[in-house]
Amino acid sequence: MLQKLRDKTSGWIVTVILGLLMIPFLFVIDSSYLGGVGSQNVAKVAAPPTWWKSAPSWWPVSFLWQHHEISSNDFRVRFEQARQQARQEQGEDFDPRQFESTESKLAVLDQMIDEQVVRLAGEQSGIVIGDGAVREYIASIPAFLDADGKFNQDNYRIALASGNPPRTPTQFEALVRESIQQSIIPSALQRSGFTTQSEAERLMKLLGETRDVELAALPETPADTAEVTDAQIKQWYDSHTKDFRQPETVSLEYVEINGANLPAAAAADEATLRKRYQDEKARFATPEQRLASHILITADGSDPAKLKAAEEKATRIAAEAKAPGADFAALAKANSEDPGSKDTGGDLGWVEHGAMVKPFEDALFAMKTGEVVGPVKTEFGYHVLKLRETKGGEGRAFEDVRDQLAAEQLKADTDRVFTELSGRLVDLVYKNPTSLEGPAKDMSLPVQTLGPFTRATASGIAANPAVLRAAFSDILTQDGTVSDPIELGPNHNVMIRVTEHSPEQALPLAKAREQVIAAIHADRTRQASEKAVDAVLAKLKAGQTLQALATSDQLQISPLPGLPRTQPVPTPEINRAVFSAPLPAEGKPSYGKVAVQGRYVIYAVSKVTPGNVAEVDAAQQQQLKEQLSQIDGMAAAKAYVEAMRKHFKVQTEEANL
Repeated sequence: MLQKLRDKTSGWIVTVILGLLMIPFLFVIDSSYLGGVGSQNVAKVAAPPTWWKSAPSWWPVSFLWQHHEISSNDFRVRFEQARQQARQEQGEDFDPRQFESTESKLAVLDQMIDEQVVRLAGEQSGIVIGDGAVREYIASIPAFLDADGKFNQDNYRIALASGNPPRTPTQFEALVRESIQQSIIPSALQRSGFTTQSEAERLMKLLGETRDVELAALPETPADTAEVTDAQIKQWYDSHTKDFRQPETVSLEYVEINGANLPAAAAADEATLRKRYQDEKARFATPEQRLASHILITADGSDPAKLKAAEEKATRIAAEAKAPGADFAALAKANSEDPGSKDTGGDLGWVEHGAMVKPFEDALFAMKTGEVVGPVKTEFGYHVLKLRETKGGEGRAFEDVRDQLAAEQLKADTDRVFTELSGRLVDLVYKNPTSLEGPAKDMSLPVQTLGPFTRATASGIAANPAVLRAAFSDILTQDGTVSDPIELGPNHNVMIRVTEHSPEQALPLAKAREQVIAAIHADRTRQASEKAVDAVLAKLKAGQTLQALATSDQLQISPLPGLPRTQPVPTPEINRAVFSAPLPAEGKPSYGKVAVQGRYVIYAVSKVTPGNVAEVDAAQQQQLKEQLSQIDGMAAAKAYVEAMRKHFKVQTEEANL
């Protein structure tokens, strides 16, 4: 039986059939093996082998290509890091929904692709990072250093374990090695930037340049009131559909808990206040302070003989200080090795708890006034102490702080009532997270409504940034669930639910008609204004002057001599236009126009005065050259990455983002 089966499955016909059957299986293999982006990746950067620069990228030659892929998981980690950075930078203005846009994701992906391009370029250039360079870099990272600035192995492991994501030392070393390799060529290019003295001087002349200018404002053009036909309305609407959008709107229902509207808590009784006084009695006492002096004998802990000698010397001095009539200040000046207090007779001033190292403090606060003790050993050596005076430590009587205690207790009781009420509402909502009506009814709280409103027209509680973000979040607009409590202020929370949601969409012509008509009128007015200013410019370029046209064309002329380039005056738009104008010819100003707040202004540049390099001190000139060199280096590094991207093959899979 088996022999017959083998005989029937041999021969060239069967071979061809089996070959044809294998072809479909090629399409279920991960496409990364055939030169595409893998199913779990978002991008792939590939380069031909160094020994065959012109190798084609088609299969099966693509197996010879070197490549690096960016996984979906790596992208998600990087994107989350970018999200956290944006949240920190923007604070209350951060909009998580807007950050989730395709543009934001592609920007992060583009940066990751650049990193892989540089990494691949480094590998092809034969760049290898040794273990010593990796260890040296890790040992310089501040998070891994101890208080003495030395690398600490425990800090290193703890920091890696608590990172996001957590990493083992081996994984982190591989990451550092890869990062150094990626940075070698770009860093070298950045450092290679340079600027000549003539280039720096040319820029200084431009930065310090001033221009003599005259501005001429034309009379305001009368608003257009001519009839607008239906055909013109339709044509304008069809060609400006992006201008007529109905913004996203939401309507809310919400339950608000405001501590200010809750019944006042009952005043605490005398027993409660006295118990609070006893529990917190220490905070009503003034800090105890002790006026101390000391004599310090330093000791070398690494040498037992020197340590014993220092202790014996301190013991001898302590005995002398305890003798009747001893002058402690004189002994300190003669023997103390503390440079900060020796010359003042060992005086340390008034000392509170926590100001000194523990052995010193324990001894000082156990002494009686006038007593001398020692030697007391600390990390600094051996001390002989004298307590000269004490003050503080007295507590205030209950009657003196009763009103304060009563106010604090009332606030604590009010906060407790608010917290309990808020917690109860949350518990009820969590039982049915798509409804506010039931929980509000159980707690005798009103359900209020608001909207519809847009992000720009939000009012009431919706004007609060946190409420606004929640109201337009995907979770609330899509799921219809109740939000978590949102804090509006101290003891003031709100829970909201989106009852209606209308996404952004094109505004129908019937609703946009008045806006379209207004836009047409505004455009006609603008065109009339531009036509008028062009007519004046034509006269000026024909040889007439602003002064000659001031009366006939009703121009309001304002001279601006010595207008500086680096200051946005009189407005940024005018300044930018004036300094973009060509240099005036001898005796013939350079004219132009600029739109400012819907009106056109004519400018005439009559004189250009370059900046005086001699007025810039040497330090500023050197700083400018260094900045220009850095810019030149960064431009070179950027150009290198762009060139490598063109040389390599970059594939992305946006569906996996």
